Amino acid sequence: MIFEQWKRNSVLFLGSQSISLFGSSLVQYAIMWYVVLNTQSGIMMTIYILCGFIPTFILSPFAGVWADRYNRKKLIIIADASIAFVTLILAIVFLMGYESLWLMFLIASIRALGTGIQTPAVGAIIPQFVPEDKLTKVNGANGSIQALVMLLAPMASGALLGLASIEVIFFIDVITAAIAIFIFLVLLKIPSNQKSTEEEGVSYFTDLKKGFLYIKEHVFLKKFFLFFALFFILASVPSFLTPLQVTRTFGEDVKLLTAIEVAFSIGMMAGGVLIATWGGYKNKIHTMTLASFLFGILTFGLGVVPNFIVYLAIMVLTGITMPIFSTPSTTLLQEKVEPEYLGRVFGVVGMISTSMMPLGMLIFGPLSDVVAIEWLLVGTGIAMFIASFFLIGSKVLVEAGKPKIIEQEKVHL
Repeated sequence: MIFEQWKRNSVLFLGSQSISLFGSSLVQYAIMWYVVLNTQSGIMMTIYILCGFIPTFILSPFAGVWADRYNRKKLIIIADASIAFVTLILAIVFLMGYESLWLMFLIASIRALGTGIQTPAVGAIIPQFVPEDKLTKVNGANGSIQALVMLLAPMASGALLGLASIEVIFFIDVITAAIAIFIFLVLLKIPSNQKSTEEEGVSYFTDLKKGFLYIKEHVFLKKFFLFFALFFILASVPSFLTPLQVTRTFGEDVKLLTAIEVAFSIGMMAGGVLIATWGGYKNKIHTMTLASFLFGILTFGLGVVPNFIVYLAIMVLTGITMPIFSTPSTTLLQEKVEPEYLGRVFGVVGMISTSMMPLGMLIFGPLSDVVAIEWLLVGTGIAMFIASFFLIGSKVLVEAGKPKIIEQEKVHL
């Protein structure tokens, strides 16, 4: 009975998030391609990335505390509903004829606020209904489902942009958000996190301070976040500049942009299935290191191949490495961090991911208007490969990556 309950909750949770992600992805691709095709500017891409990340960065530490103090399920619903409402208003504004580049940036900023609230809550809520020994499987399955959505979204977005105006995509996003909220609100039954049911006896800022002190006192988390920061800075080039690279090198065609997104999504879907069935090495740090090594090599490859078909093949392989890196890293935090601190820890993860990638774009975005993107890919690929030795070479991280059964056996010995 217990097994059936967590399995049912997992299916409903992943389903609702996937439906919501599909609508969000349609908007994301539509805006990104609008900026790329209409400006072909690294600086404009950098502004778009900043608009999509800075609000999340600012909100993440606060949202992390909210995820630990309040009902995480309600926070996710509020975030989805807020984004849907604002998107509806903006769709109406577009229908009235007010279309401009700055409105695209505004949409990205508003949606980023919702992401800032939602991300820590999603990361922290999964262990509430999934047994610890099933976390890798559920996180891997989540990666595969999201990859499938990301496979369909660029194709759907490209087709819709060719057949209808961008506000139609905004309306679709509103509908998918409404469906996801219904599933979450009516069908999904998740017990409240303990903190949210307790009477609050401490201030908000005390909770925030406790979260940072918790991270400071755990050497594993400090080293883990340090590598995360470096990873996201370097990953900003293959993540955000490849559409611009393709436009400049292979042609100004939305089909080419769709192709690289589809290739990457196919890879992510395959990688999610692989990590969900394989489970990775017993030591999660070893699995993350393998993925990081491969990501560096493949990033280098994206900078040197002259043929678009080969480029797509490398993009597929790059997509495979992402779940192999992200699934064990997420599971490791869910296993090692006490439940009452999970929201704040994932809030810091959000801060890192949303600050380091824009920081990388502040460097590499303008640089891409001066230096060939191919050279930037080669340089960051080599740097990523070298940085991977930090993971495997850290005794603290390797020790933290060991499964709990090994730790328990060591105690008995």
